[in-house]
Amino acid sequence: MGIEDIGDRLDGPPLIAFWGSDEPGSAFRLGTQEYDWHAHSRGQLFCIESGLVRVDTPGGSWLLPPQRAGWIPPGVMHKAGINGVLSGWGILLTPDASAGLPVTPCVLSVSDVLRALVRRATTWHWEEKLSAQQRRLAAVLLDEVRAAPRESLHLPMPTDRRVLRITDAVLQDPASEETFQSLAQRAGISERSARRLFHAETGMSFANWRQQARLLLALEHLSAGAPIAEVADSLGYASASSFIAMFRKAFGLSPRRYLSARRS
Repeated sequence: MGIEDIGDRLDGPPLIAFWGSDEPGSAFRLGTQEYDWHAHSRGQLFCIESGLVRVDTPGGSWLLPPQRAGWIPPGVMHKAGINGVLSGWGILLTPDASAGLPVTPCVLSVSDVLRALVRRATTWHWEEKLSAQQRRLAAVLLDEVRAAPRESLHLPMPTDRRVLRITDAVLQDPASEETFQSLAQRAGISERSARRLFHAETGMSFANWRQQARLLLALEHLSAGAPIAEVADSLGYASASSFIAMFRKAFGLSPRRYLSARRS
């Protein structure tokens, strides 16, 4: 039985932990895969140790770099693409066990305590009731997840088709410096209405949204092994140094150190 099947079963333990790899026969097959739109009856928390995962939901997209955990609440539609992921772990939670966790998909920091608890939980049998000791460990594990800080790796997407034309244009050509006025005109909407709708549907100004889009695209390209200078050029930065400065301001580390820290 694979993880996809267990994710839709509400019987069994409230918390099921698993380990995935790119090896044939793995219950949770990684590597480079595409998973089309679907939802699980259980909530899913997952963390990778290499590569990158991109998750799309009706409310937006977000990226999961190594050593960060992605959270998908029960019943939320999503699709995912994984690139170069050799190993990782995850937990499946019943709706009751998911109480107190975020109600929308997000990226969370992973503490050493959480990582150690999940490794212990992966040794538990999927179809057996949890022992008293296991229930205590599961409670501590869930407390660690609830206390985990969120990371700003989410890109909210609008639903209005005219505003969506604007965001699509940015994602298709992230290096372009086309003005919002011009993009709105091409989308068939006045600049004033577009700005109002854009903020209402994404919660961000256009300038901040475009910068967030570039940050997430940068992470995607860097995790795939693209050189820093090439990434900077593809995103419209005048030089690699200006790109590095922007990246450091957003993440607190240079691109090279950020990726190195996530892989260590």
